Amino acid sequence: MSTIETRLADLGVTLPDAPAPAANYVPYVQVGDLVHVSGQISMQDGQMMTGKLGDTVSVEDGARAARACAISLLAQLKAACDGDIDRLVRVVKLTGFVNSTADFTDQPKVINGASDFLVEALGDAGRHARSAVSAGSLPLGVSVEIEAIFQVR
Repeated sequence: MSTIETRLADLGVTLPDAPAPAANYVPYVQVGDLVHVSGQISMQDGQMMTGKLGDTVSVEDGARAARACAISLLAQLKAACDGDIDRLVRVVKLTGFVNSTADFTDQPKVINGASDFLVEALGDAGRHARSAVSAGSLPLGVSVEIEAIFQVR
């Protein structure tokens, strides 16, 4: 087991198989030492985590949805690295989209679910630049979608 996967196991996380794309796109593209991972939607145990922040979903549940997105991002990264996730140098950037009402302003607190998890799992390599933005709706009604850029060796 890799060093990163051992740390994830210590946190009670096993990376799932990388989700297949749902439309006409690829799950990741590597350019040089950067891997750009397509947006990962909030899913847990094969179930979509749906609903709108500021309406039917609490900030805490939104943060859990963001954490689930981060786990899927790492699964895609592992696939991009031919199974060797220890090639990760650092998380460079996250862009988080939060399905929220027009008056909801806690998008950063929601995306903290992903950011906090990545730092907990990866230490300093998990620290990243980030955007957290509102979306009037997201695919399939999910609560959160996050895309990422990773640096690899």
